[in-house]
This record gives sequence, structure tokens and C-alpha cells, in this order.
Amino acid sequence: MERVGKGTELVNTAGQTMEEAVAAIQRVTTLMTDISAASAEQSSGMGQIGEAVQHLDQTTQQNAALVEELSAAARSLQDQARQQVRTIGVFTLAGEAGRSPAHADPAHAPAGHAAHAAPGHLSLRPAQPLLAA
Repeated sequence: MERVGKGTELVNTAGQTMEEAVAAIQRVTTLMTDISAASAEQSSGMGQIGEAVQHLDQTTQQNAALVEELSAAARSLQDQARQQVRTIGVFTLAGEAGRSPAHADPAHAPAGHAAHAAPGHLSLRPAQPLLAA
């Protein structure tokens, strides 16, 4: 009978060991499932980060192109302004013929050379003939 008692004990111990092994396998399976889900989330997050970086790159390139366009437009406006100044510079105020366009404005006239036009009266005429007769 002693052998039967020891055999029963061994069977009980083996049963417990098997239950512990099954529980450990279930814990490992749960951990593997959690790791898999976390990896999928991480992969999705990395994909979103990649899309965001790509969007930032596109926006940066668009901004660079706009800066170039604005720079060209500013240069064009500056050239047009210079041309307008040259075009308007051929005119003088009445009574200021022979003076440089910079002195046509009474505020810029040298001391003792006030403008000869009547106050509030501007009479523009070309400083030199526009067309040869």
C-alpha cells in the first residue's frame, strides 16, 4: 500500500505541476497578445509620424516657393517704382525750370530758394520737351 500512496502523491504533484505549466503558458500567451497589440499600435503611430513629416516637408517646400515668388514680385515692384520716379522726374513745378527734380519740392529746396508757385497751385510742365519739334 505504501507504493500506491506514493504513486497517488506523485500523480497529485504532477497534476499541480501541469496546472502551473498551463497557467504559465496562458500568461505567456496573454503577454504575447499584449506585445503584438502594442507593436501594431507602435507601427500605426510611426506611420502617422511619417505622414506628418511628409506633410511638413511639402508645406516647407510650398513656403519656399512662395518666398521666391514674393521676392520676385518685390523686385518687380521696386523696378516699377524706380521707373515711375524716372517718368515723373521729367516734370517740374511752375517756376522751377532748370532746377533738379529733387529741389522741386519746397521742403527740399535750399535756403533762400523757396518755390515760386502760388500756394495751393501746382502747374506741371515738362522740364524738357517730350517730343522734338
